[in-house]
Amino acid sequence: MNNLVFGKYIPIDSLMHKLDPRAKLIGLFLMIAAVFVPKSWWVFLVIALLLALALLMAKIGIKMIVQSFKPMIMMMIFLLVINSLTIKTGEILFTIGSFDIYSDAIFNTLFVIVRLLLMISITTLLTATTNPLDLTLGIEWLLKPLEILHFPSHEVAMMVSIALRFIPTIIEETMRIMNAQKSRGVDFENGRLAEKIAAILSLIVPLFSVAFERAYELADAMEARGYVPGAERTRYHVLKFRFIDYLFIFICILTLAFSILSRFYL
Repeated sequence: MNNLVFGKYIPIDSLMHKLDPRAKLIGLFLMIAAVFVPKSWWVFLVIALLLALALLMAKIGIKMIVQSFKPMIMMMIFLLVINSLTIKTGEILFTIGSFDIYSDAIFNTLFVIVRLLLMISITTLLTATTNPLDLTLGIEWLLKPLEILHFPSHEVAMMVSIALRFIPTIIEETMRIMNAQKSRGVDFENGRLAEKIAAILSLIVPLFSVAFERAYELADAMEARGYVPGAERTRYHVLKFRFIDYLFIFICILTLAFSILSRFYL
């Protein structure tokens, strides 16, 4: 968990870091849509290769991205078990006791897992290459048309950005509290069910306390800097689209179009 990349901004001088945050957000939505459309493994391979190229351009090691998959392992195993018990179509691949495992159960699970991993990788690429201020400005720009309906686009963008940045902070605090509890004799891995529940409770209470403390500190810092929700604000850093941003969006559009066409021709 200490190596988890999701939610962390990695300040590196790379081409992906220099892209306009609005272009990256548009590309995020286009690529996620492209991930959920196809039913062909070849399309997933193309998207994975494009993602690997983007990670290479961002100078982010694939090993670091793989670390962000670890929290999802238990959910993937649970999904595999549920599909194996409920999906009874296709060929019987093998039998465990009295249960027959069908091919459709395995393939459907793999499709969901691949889509989930690609989605996590794409989102991680966005948060790792976009600093919090630019991310807030990008989200606010996307929500700007909703201001006609008196939608608080800036406040919502600020909350989303803060929530994303709080993920690695909460994880680090969780590891710190777990280490402190282990030094006091708390065992999170062994023991009976009641003992494990008590161990988790000993972790949750201080974690909530730390989370609220960090939230109060952030609120005080924003207030000390004169932040007033809803007030007119000027921009020191003005976002501007460049040719490379349009090219990035165009590549994402082509990927989505290829993914949609694959439903009919692959």
